[in-house]
Amino acid sequence: IGSSPAFSIMLSKIARVGTTNASALLLGESGTGKELAARAIHLASERKDSPMVTLECAGLTESLFESELFGHVKGAFTGANTHKKGLVEMANGGTLFLDEIGDVPQELQVKLLRLLETGTYRPVGSAEVKTSDFRLICATHKNLEDMIEEKIFRSDLYYRINVFPIEMPSLAQRREDIPAIANALLTRIDNNNEYQLVESAMKVLLDHDYKGNIRELRNILNRAIVYADTNIIDRNVIQQCLAVSTSKQLSNANSHSVDLKTLEINYLKSLMEEFSGDRNSVAKIAGISVRSLYRKLG
Repeated sequence: IGSSPAFSIMLSKIARVGTTNASALLLGESGTGKELAARAIHLASERKDSPMVTLECAGLTESLFESELFGHVKGAFTGANTHKKGLVEMANGGTLFLDEIGDVPQELQVKLLRLLETGTYRPVGSAEVKTSDFRLICATHKNLEDMIEEKIFRSDLYYRINVFPIEMPSLAQRREDIPAIANALLTRIDNNNEYQLVESAMKVLLDHDYKGNIRELRNILNRAIVYADTNIIDRNVIQQCLAVSTSKQLSNANSHSVDLKTLEINYLKSLMEEFSGDRNSVAKIAGISVRSLYRKLG
């Protein structure tokens, strides 16, 4: 959803590569919709009637990676009580989406490269070589070229997956799309279509710096429905939602370096800033009396 130049360029690239069988590499910050883009590419291809299977590469051990990707036979290892079909086999005729490929450890990159170059693999514990015909889409929020220079990502794997790169724009790059995205998200969150974002709330949303991009915007709107006393989501409701995020960020940033009292003061000061010094609102959100707020802030 959107009409900004950055979004339009991305859409045109998806449309162009979708009708081909070329591998695509989706690059962008977390929360920009890389999985949705991968599905759009799949649905635009001749493989749309076959499955698109996804492997989340982050945090996988070598054994789990091989088992998930290639499958295993009964008795291959302790706990392998049945045969398991791997994602590569399930993607035969369709699309294999490797999400966060930048998180694949080096020792596993070799095995992945072999699969991509030959189209062959062996299930764990089996001597049988199998083949699979799939369309490859990868995604990452990391800078793979920097990782190559640091020798933590193989250059041959990079050039194998980077056939058609697509930049996924952040919300900062498509700020003019925020109203349309926010209203669409709110409609999906609110099944009864009861809630309405007014202009003052939209202005706050437009001014916010979204480190989590669309995912963060969706979380804010989910929170807004909880905070809203009526079906109107106004400036104060959105500021309450943002104040919760700010307090969590402060807590995460300072939890290992300051004492509890300082954390509390930082939290209350952040709320005061968010609500332009409105002590009644701050006290309500913090769950304390106005008198306690005066005492804590001195």
